[in-house]
Amino acid sequence: QVQLVESGGGLVQPGGSLSLSCAASGRIHSIKIMGWYRQAPGKQRQLVASIISGGSGGSLNYADSVKGRFTISRDNVKNTMYLQMNSLKPEDTAVYYCNIRAGVAGKFDYWGQGTQVTVSS
Repeated sequence: QVQLVESGGGLVQPGGSLSLSCAASGRIHSIKIMGWYRQAPGKQRQLVASIISGGSGGSLNYADSVKGRFTISRDNVKNTMYLQMNSLKPEDTAVYYCNIRAGVAGKFDYWGQGTQVTVSS
């Protein structure tokens, strides 16, 4: 059974940094997309960053609101995905979720439990 466990959230001041981790247990075959989403109170869940599997390590994609500040990465040996967040802003406050879609046409959809990130002075 596949489980995704996130860690690294917390409270940080504006301009600060946090690093989120998402460790996957169990074997996941044919990963298509790995991504980080966030959901702020009263708002829809939004895709923040993703890695689409493909040649040369895949393609990285970011929401416009986080480009240049956030970096998504993966460690295949550790089965872990990361989100490095720099220059954090109060509007980055949200619950952050990791997600992996795998299998034919990404039919398997795995989610972490979420980790709270609060940016406040």
